[in-house]
Amino acid sequence: MSTTSAPQSPRDLTQRLDELLRIGVALSGERDIDRLLEAILVAAKTITNADGGTLYRMTEERTLRFEIMRNDSLGIAMGGTSGVEIPFYPVHLYDRNGAPLCSMVAAYAVHHDRSVNIADAYTEAGFDFSGTRNFDRKTGYRSTSFLTVPMKNHEGSIIGVLQLINAIDRTTGKVVAFSAEDRLLAESLASQAAIALTNRLLIGHLEKLFESFIRMINAAIDDKSPHTGRHCERVPALTMMLAEAVNDCRVGPLRDFSMSGADRYELYIAGLLHDCGKVTTPVHVVDKATKLQTIHDRIELIDTRFEVVKREVELEALRTGADGDSLAPRLRAIDEDREFLRRANIGVEAMSEADIARVRAIATRYRWRAPDGSLRDFLSADELENLTVRSGTLTADERRIINHHIDVTIRMLEALPWPGHLRRVPEYAGGHHERMDGRGYPRGLVRGQMSVQARCMGIADIFEALTAPDRPYKKGKTLAESLAILGRFKLNGHIDPDLFDIFIWSRVYERYAREFMAPGQIDEVDVTRIPGYSPPPAD
Repeated sequence: MSTTSAPQSPRDLTQRLDELLRIGVALSGERDIDRLLEAILVAAKTITNADGGTLYRMTEERTLRFEIMRNDSLGIAMGGTSGVEIPFYPVHLYDRNGAPLCSMVAAYAVHHDRSVNIADAYTEAGFDFSGTRNFDRKTGYRSTSFLTVPMKNHEGSIIGVLQLINAIDRTTGKVVAFSAEDRLLAESLASQAAIALTNRLLIGHLEKLFESFIRMINAAIDDKSPHTGRHCERVPALTMMLAEAVNDCRVGPLRDFSMSGADRYELYIAGLLHDCGKVTTPVHVVDKATKLQTIHDRIELIDTRFEVVKREVELEALRTGADGDSLAPRLRAIDEDREFLRRANIGVEAMSEADIARVRAIATRYRWRAPDGSLRDFLSADELENLTVRSGTLTADERRIINHHIDVTIRMLEALPWPGHLRRVPEYAGGHHERMDGRGYPRGLVRGQMSVQARCMGIADIFEALTAPDRPYKKGKTLAESLAILGRFKLNGHIDPDLFDIFIWSRVYERYAREFMAPGQIDEVDVTRIPGYSPPPAD
């Protein structure tokens, strides 16, 4: 049996009110839902000196779901951050016909929108405590006093129930009834907690909405170009892998770098948005798989011209009576030039000066008669410009179009009214094409002008591009090949040398490879042979 609690002295009550204020401030600053719910219940237990308690959440199915359970005497900690699942069914608020169910105290508090203070569950009439008695029989516990308080948000809607069990007298240590002051304090806490929970849920919904909107932009980019669609997925993932490695590293120049949960979220959002400006990039440039490709690959037009040239050579031989021995070498030379242009049309990493000179020679070596009867050079100025691209498939103008996406990205992001915890998103996302030596774009920043996060994203963007298997103009490189190129980028001032070292020391590349690279690309890596490799310093 419980006894009546002793009256609270004004000093005790003042201390508890101060504690209530401190709790309210703490709750408003908690971002994690599980920790917030746990903090609410623990705070309610503390402020009322209850031995145990349960926090229920209202579900869309109009039930009360067990979220957190604590009991000090029994050492029970379920739900929340405990990692222990609560094995009890939800409390139903309505029967099959939709009529309210009020036999359970928590359900009664919801339907009547008021707190219920019970001195002894075993003698209280009007409520079903059979489940409580079964629990007590199994555990040897004695559930006595109950204080059940509905949690209402700022709109007056009940979003949960706070139930406390067995108030402990602070002087005698005996189980007593919850006092009127306990009820008032619990109701005040429940009100603050409900608002804090509602705000956190609202923020969570807005964050999910925002992330879904970002993914919609990335899906639009993906739909435009399936060749680079997963780039928007892989770069944020690799950026976070590297940033976490830097955060965990305790040696080297970046050993003091650390990130909070808010910092991680900010960087993750920046990673998702780092290429949002590509929504404006023409798809025929993004998807340009060969040098002559526009809407179609114009190499076929050149093939046709070669056939026209061959027919004219054959007709001339017939007119002049030339023998086959003199005709065959000429036709063979034409075929060799055709095959050479076909190879030149495929983007390579470095086209030699000799090959460029040969393309230019072919451009004027042959003449062909256009449909209007005029004689023209074999290659137009545009075709000649494309076929002599030294690396890749893009001309200088097309490269500027591609590069323009970062200007668009920065303008788009800087135009948004970012909240304080996301204010650096434009800087992080907008810096991934800068170089440490100031020769990057669009702003020509040097290393000291860039954050660690932006420099992480720069490495992630490069490494993803090197290993990506879905580019239209190249195959994905192997792990060893990509690390060798990345190492040379360290040596020539392209990427951050300290971040490169951590990338290697922490084997970030291995984790990325397992998750995103094809098995055939994952070859043996000898880190000591990577250009620019430095062994980790001693602790």
